[in-house]
Amino acid sequence: MPQSTNVRAGRGPSLLMLLAGVLGTVASAELTRDRIASLADPAFAPGCNINTVLSCGDVMEAWQSNVFGIPNTLFGIAGFAALAAFGLALLSGARFPRWLWMLLQAGVTAAFGFVVWLITQCLYVIGALCPWCMLVWAVVLPLFWYVTLHSLRSGVLPAPRRLTATVTRYAWLGPVLMYGVLAVLILTRFGARLW
Repeated sequence: MPQSTNVRAGRGPSLLMLLAGVLGTVASAELTRDRIASLADPAFAPGCNINTVLSCGDVMEAWQSNVFGIPNTLFGIAGFAALAAFGLALLSGARFPRWLWMLLQAGVTAAFGFVVWLITQCLYVIGALCPWCMLVWAVVLPLFWYVTLHSLRSGVLPAPRRLTATVTRYAWLGPVLMYGVLAVLILTRFGARLW
């Protein structure tokens, strides 16, 4: 595909980007609000502190919530808001240049890698789960899969036709496997303590 070719997306990927962007922005904003409240009042307990396992407070207090020196949630607000705008523009019929799609692919790939790292940190280092964080995980996993699938189908990412056809044929399998693995990891780590 030539570098100058503008690429559009179908209704499904566009809606997914809009929905993921909105949900991710809401989750990030709620976590930011709770973090500000906890800094203003050390006795503040976030509403998502449900039990010893489902505890936003424990996750917010961990160093992993400020990896780059500022709260991760601020990156979430910016990134997810931009994603929502991108999805909305696509739903309106916009076409974007290949370089912008490659930038989007790089962004969702980085988000996917960061989310996988955060999942392992929550499960095996912090020992707590944040419901708002889990919402972010729930949107980033299929977002990465379907943006990558779109990039393969549209030629943004070069790949053999056979690979693209196989991945397209079993497009539903990626998110199912990711959610399944995540559920198994959570249940084997925390089990009955979740309830």
